Amino acid sequence: HLCEFCLKYFARRSTLLRHAAKCDLRHPPGDEIYRSPPSPASDRSGSGGAAVTAPPIAVFEVDGRKAKVYCQSLCLLAKLFLDHKTLYYDVDPFLFYVLCERDRAGYYHIVGYFSKEKHSEEGYNLACILTLPAHQRKGYGRFLIAFSYELSKKEGRVGTPERPLSDLGAVSYRSYWTRAVLECLRSHRGALSVRDISDLTAVRTDDVVKTLESLGLVRYWKGDHII
Repeated sequence: HLCEFCLKYFARRSTLLRHAAKCDLRHPPGDEIYRSPPSPASDRSGSGGAAVTAPPIAVFEVDGRKAKVYCQSLCLLAKLFLDHKTLYYDVDPFLFYVLCERDRAGYYHIVGYFSKEKHSEEGYNLACILTLPAHQRKGYGRFLIAFSYELSKKEGRVGTPERPLSDLGAVSYRSYWTRAVLECLRSHRGALSVRDISDLTAVRTDDVVKTLESLGLVRYWKGDHII
């Protein structure tokens, strides 16, 4: 039994209910660094014709050193769904970006997260990523990947996920890289180099090359990659 706000876990439901009556946390214990406005109506129900809108979302940056118990519990929760998850307790070197849906009462309900090292010599901008099963197929995984690259852009550097990628992670990243590279080529008419694409998208050059190769858009000629 898990408190969805502070992520403390309990052996009995009765203990959880007693805790919930006292727990005053209504969002992850960090800084809110992104909030979306309510999205416009995208669908209408067949019965009453009422507009159906997606809930607004927010991202909180949680420092593993400042909120150690919360981040350890988040890692243990992720382990339930990620077989390759190995980090449980050494959370101090990491930042956790927790994605939440915000309800009408102003409570924030976690739907996924990704972690990243505070200082990565390899340039990793993402260590672990998870969308909770109940919230998958809503585009949250792609949003989290895109968010990690937006952070890299703000830092003025290129990024890449920590390797090796899981099978699902590889599929998700190939999809993101393909979209990012093609949108870059479409919006910048004229000659672009691999380095230009990397600088514009914050995607590492070898990831750009692999994406272009998979699309049949690059050739290796006289020691250079030609798009």
